[in-house]
Amino acid sequence: PGDPEAGELGLAAVPGRQAAFRQGLAAAVQYSRAVGCQRIHVMAGRVPLSADRAAVAVEMETTFIENLRYAADLLAQEDMIGLVEPINNRITDPRYYLNTPHQAAAILEKVGRPNLKLQLDLFHCQIMDGNLSRNLETYFPLIGHIQIAQVPGRHEPDSPGELNFPYIFKLLESLGYTGYVGCEYAPKGDTLKGLGWLRSYWESRGLQHGGISKAAE
Repeated sequence: PGDPEAGELGLAAVPGRQAAFRQGLAAAVQYSRAVGCQRIHVMAGRVPLSADRAAVAVEMETTFIENLRYAADLLAQEDMIGLVEPINNRITDPRYYLNTPHQAAAILEKVGRPNLKLQLDLFHCQIMDGNLSRNLETYFPLIGHIQIAQVPGRHEPDSPGELNFPYIFKLLESLGYTGYVGCEYAPKGDTLKGLGWLRSYWESRGLQHGGISKAAE
């Protein structure tokens, strides 16, 4: 993430911070190796203060592509996957560089490395573009990780909001998604109580708590 106290949220697309990016990536690889995690979020970072987004767009994309290629080559040696995540700039972070799955997909195509994937957070995707079913279908070959939160409150999936998560989970299953779904939300209250949505979902699918089939048991 760079230096949060200096207002940084990633370095991969920030011009002039390439050396710090490589140091941070090396540290992330060490941590990932230690805990057995095969995926690393390569954070793009923010448009520099006082800079106009349009004026620095080309330089930031060039920097991002250069750093992503470096990251992909390093991660390939560890059999790891690099992930890029679009973060909405309408609510969450107005200065974040990478904002939509379309932008991310275009950059990944230019980078051209098979071990770089899209980390698709449906909260951000809904805010920036909506059209979740089509976006999931279109970008499914690029997706390396899914994250969820209700919109607009960013709370549990069964809290009041715009998204129909039982439908989305069924769609992911029909597409053949076998990875993790990260719960990237802020619980409205107690964490365990807030996981009631998951227990209810399992039961609706004929599963025991823990996602184990009743028939298998």
